[in-house]
Amino acid sequence: MRVILADDAVLLREGLAALLGRFGHEVVAAVGDASALLTAVARHAPDAVVTDVRMPPTFTDEGLHAALALRRDHPRLPVLVLSQYIATAYAAKLLESTSSGGVGYLLKDRVLEVRDFVDALERVTAGGCVIDPDVVRHLLRRRTSPLARLTPREREVLALMAEGRSNAAITRTLAVSEKVIGKHINSIFTKLDLPPDNNDDHRRVRAVLTYLQGDA
Repeated sequence: MRVILADDAVLLREGLAALLGRFGHEVVAAVGDASALLTAVARHAPDAVVTDVRMPPTFTDEGLHAALALRRDHPRLPVLVLSQYIATAYAAKLLESTSSGGVGYLLKDRVLEVRDFVDALERVTAGGCVIDPDVVRHLLRRRTSPLARLTPREREVLALMAEGRSNAAITRTLAVSEKVIGKHINSIFTKLDLPPDNNDDHRRVRAVLTYLQGDA
């Protein structure tokens, strides 16, 4: 099996490459960002891809965006997401593509045995679907209330957004950096199924409207 790895942590990339080599699989490319992942797939035509969710430049959900793009352009390419994070909205979209080939979503800290990871990748490459139970629970929760996906801090940020506060004002109120607030807001957009577009103000309004509907 020829595999491409995508993770911003170089030690993890090298460790996974060595691990897969022990089981007779070849890592044809190991990259650190989503753009390099897309380029590597076009160049090497691998049998499978293993990708993290959060990678440069914004460390939000670039890996899943790349996975969705790969499934769109290469529908039968097996993709295994291996991450610490559950990006619920995009995970659902990725898993909806299982009819055209293998897909998996595993959480790094819940993979307790090396053989379990290799088995999961082999099953995905053979056309199967492997999903961590925690991911399943998050997806089921997503069906009930989008606001339920937010952390308490994200709900606090969204409440301040609903009051018409700017990022700078929210920063002052919560006594954290504006960079932190920006990360919270990006996470809110992701969890409320508000994909990137050319108008963040529009996404902000839609997020506030969801909050005001009070459907949590």
